[in-house]
Amino acid sequence: MARDQLPAVIGQADDRKATPALVQDAGGAGLFVWEEYFCAQIRNPHTRRAYRFAVRRFLAWCEDGKLTLKLITPGLVGQYFDKHPASIPTRKQHLAALRGFFDTLVLRHVVALNPVASVRGERYQVIEGKTPEITGSQIRKLLKSFDTGNVIGLRDRAIVATLIFTAARIGAVAGLKIGSFTQDSGLPAFRFMEKGGKEREIPVRRDLERYIAAYMQAGGLVDAPKDTPLFRSTTATSKRLNDRGMSAGDMGQMLKRRLKDAGLPDRLSPHSFRVATVTNLLGQGIPLEDVQFLAGHADPRTTRLYDRRQKKVTRHIVNKISLSVASEE
Repeated sequence: MARDQLPAVIGQADDRKATPALVQDAGGAGLFVWEEYFCAQIRNPHTRRAYRFAVRRFLAWCEDGKLTLKLITPGLVGQYFDKHPASIPTRKQHLAALRGFFDTLVLRHVVALNPVASVRGERYQVIEGKTPEITGSQIRKLLKSFDTGNVIGLRDRAIVATLIFTAARIGAVAGLKIGSFTQDSGLPAFRFMEKGGKEREIPVRRDLERYIAAYMQAGGLVDAPKDTPLFRSTTATSKRLNDRGMSAGDMGQMLKRRLKDAGLPDRLSPHSFRVATVTNLLGQGIPLEDVQFLAGHADPRTTRLYDRRQKKVTRHIVNKISLSVASEE
């Protein structure tokens, strides 16, 4: 198995055996930094996985070049990124991972200076997000395609409607518990746990409330413990729910199947609903800051990336170009 494909074992008893050779060669201080950086400093599991892969990949390259941690220079780091085959955003992420790792090595006196600190990343500006938007007609077609005669159809319809009418991320929807659906003073709402440990409450509109209620009733979840999952998996091929909650991956796979069954493009994704919701609200003149708050974005520029209004080069525009072109002989 390639070194950058080693399984993630951070936090396990045999983690030291899985650390890169260059870190092991640095002795106890190097091992301490490896565990400190990936176990203590980085709390998000997705970031931890991505950063660990980036650091492993770089250290494997250094090992092939017979380098030690103390022999790594800014020039060598620059050479590494000159040959890095990934996209610009991925290279920038890997650069950030290495900066943080070497900062910790400096802090713990494993190396004297951070060789990554002065290495500049490439300029990259996103004008429009890449996530395709799902249209209103496609959403209606998808919602009508569910067989609501069974609990699975009711569950999947409720999940899709939650994505549409709350603009929540798929991970936040997967994390919903029975107690996350509240009805204080007769006003239904969802309490989401979002990225970065942020907790937010979003009101539930009446049609979504009906979808959730129908699913919970059919699934026997009305009186279920409040700390148990709201959206649950099924047992094998049966149409009965079990006690295990659906993960974000489970929901993504379900959505792909549902899109295919409805005859909709497979390029659409759970994030396509956030794009559609943000674009729809901005198109109605809802203030950007209000839409930003609904989407849970820290920066309004992120919200603008979701806006698909008038941001495409249309055939109409191209056909309007009136420059003459010499005919071919």
